[in-house]
Amino acid sequence: MWGQQNPTSTPCAGGKRNALSALILYGMPTSTLDALCVNTVRTLSMDAVQKANSGHPGTPMALAPLGYRLFTRHMKHDPIDPHWADRDRFVLSCGHASMLLYSCLYLSGYELTLEDLKQFRQWESRTPGHPEYGHTAGVETTTGPLGQGIGNAIGFAVAEAHMAATFNRDGHSIVDHHTFFICSDGDLMEGISHEACSFAGHFKLGKLIGFYDDNHITIDGSTDLTFTDDTSKRFEAYGWQVLHLADVNDLDAIDAVVAEAKADTTRPTMVVTRTHIGFGSPTKQDTSAAHGEPLGADEIVATKKALGWEKPNESFYVPADALSHWRGQTLERGAKAHAEWNTRHDAYARAHSNDAGELSRRLAGDLPDGWEKVIPAFTAANGSVASRAASNTVLNALVAVMPELIGGSAGLTPSNGTAVETWKNFAPGAYDMRYMHFGIREHGMGSIMNGMALHGGLVPFGGTFLIFSDYMRPPIRLASIMKQHVIFIYTHDSIGLGEDGPTHQPVEQLSALRAIPGITLIRPADATETAEAWRVAVQHKHGPVCLVLTRQKLAYIDRTKFASAAGVAKGGYVLADADGGKPDVVLMSSGSEVGLIMAAREKLGEAGVKARVVSLASHELFALQTQSYRDSVLPEGVPRVSIEAAHTMSWYRWVGSNGVAIGIDRYGASAPFETIYTELGLTVEKVVEAARGLVKKRS
Repeated sequence: MWGQQNPTSTPCAGGKRNALSALILYGMPTSTLDALCVNTVRTLSMDAVQKANSGHPGTPMALAPLGYRLFTRHMKHDPIDPHWADRDRFVLSCGHASMLLYSCLYLSGYELTLEDLKQFRQWESRTPGHPEYGHTAGVETTTGPLGQGIGNAIGFAVAEAHMAATFNRDGHSIVDHHTFFICSDGDLMEGISHEACSFAGHFKLGKLIGFYDDNHITIDGSTDLTFTDDTSKRFEAYGWQVLHLADVNDLDAIDAVVAEAKADTTRPTMVVTRTHIGFGSPTKQDTSAAHGEPLGADEIVATKKALGWEKPNESFYVPADALSHWRGQTLERGAKAHAEWNTRHDAYARAHSNDAGELSRRLAGDLPDGWEKVIPAFTAANGSVASRAASNTVLNALVAVMPELIGGSAGLTPSNGTAVETWKNFAPGAYDMRYMHFGIREHGMGSIMNGMALHGGLVPFGGTFLIFSDYMRPPIRLASIMKQHVIFIYTHDSIGLGEDGPTHQPVEQLSALRAIPGITLIRPADATETAEAWRVAVQHKHGPVCLVLTRQKLAYIDRTKFASAAGVAKGGYVLADADGGKPDVVLMSSGSEVGLIMAAREKLGEAGVKARVVSLASHELFALQTQSYRDSVLPEGVPRVSIEAAHTMSWYRWVGSNGVAIGIDRYGASAPFETIYTELGLTVEKVVEAARGLVKKRS
């Protein structure tokens, strides 16, 4: 059988083999069309890394047979329409092996050229060092930070299960696809892999198929330096079906294992496949030298000769027979599968026109008509609540008209205010339900949410305490890079949570989150601003939104006396202006501390100081406004004081060089929150003192 390894053979000292022994060991054919197609992936990967003088050639060389078989035979996809809704999803979690994906995409007929491969890792090329969503046709998600791709793949599988249960009808299977992923030992060492894979096993995501590239090699050397887990038993314990592929070069065995994986619809599948990094390289196969650096010009020539390559001295040579066979398989199969789905979709639309229209709306990302009308208005009777409670009220109103909203909490449902009165739990046999118990898996939750958003048709939300945003920073960052519409709900947003103490009281998290490019963080000052924050979050489709909410109650702000909260959409607005002309000082804050500066305004007024109060709920949205608008809110030359129960770092942009930023540059403490505020100097008196000092200095 092609590529069948000899189980009795062992590598020579140091793990190196010469070309002759490599061919003997693996029984590598040199003339079949399959071999030609596989080796084209290997040679392109070697050549691209060499030309870039950086990259990872070894894993693409090892996994070339798997990529070839998945793309040409087992995955349902259409290279002409990479966004076809019912395509199978493919995630290369070990994103450093990107040349495997780029080679497969190019050979399959996606919008990627040979010249693009030659520009691997170059400025503004379509072949960056790690796959980037939205940058290259056929790339389903941005991978590279190890473990994230696994979580994304699980999110894809969650979305498929939910959409299928929601929209499929008897005789009409309109949502029916698989998610495939490839992961490495590095992916499985990362803690997120445990969180996400435990989740997938518990929820029995049967259309999820993973391949573990068991090549025994890391950059440092053999994996047994640090990693001797029994991976099979680990995944069996999660509730996965575990299959084995003794030699990834055995194409018939790949076919058989994929068929077996698809046959079990009640469990996700992990295929443990033994591979040999840098396959075919005479001196670097099965060594760390094949992992993260070019093989070298001479070694590439020697490797091509060992593989029986027709033109070993020519870079980026693509045999016409290989290209023709790849594209003949992928383009023909893709067009046929897509056409069959179109026929099914037409029949579905005739039989269930309302459902078909709703599916189209959601996949297009359009919002339902009239959704804003359900956003509640808060009054003095119901508005003196914690912003987490106000958020829950708004959420319960929105879900009734927005079926695409789906989500939950990382084990903190009542604390985060993410419970939905009318919802039942997403579960095996109830995949159409919309409440998701992610468990104590903040990191996994974030990555799964990203996958759900990437799939299309869903707007995921997930809650935890703000302090635990640290646990999920990588998926927050990736959501920003990929501009994904996900909503992170962060409660217990400050020392205001009180007695739980410094381990649970966020200090640096607000500044740290605001530093992420592309994020939109909103910290509302009262219930009415919370409603407006949700309005922004629902409409904001170009990146993640973080809703940062209090545990403690906030005073109701009477909007008949002060400005409308519609200014939240602009990030900052004048909530209460100075009486009688231009202000002497501007007081700025977000969230719970807006109440402090409102009280400080009154105190200053009694002392003859005219103070303007600015609610700066979102630094990011405010920064997007025109300079003239920002100047109208923060007039040039007027001194500014900010206060926030957090690190002051993110406020210096707005207070300017002559302003004062009051905050916390230390950890909190365990005590009632009123005591902590007083002891740490977050008081009306401190604001008044700072403001009067600035006004006096200016005069």
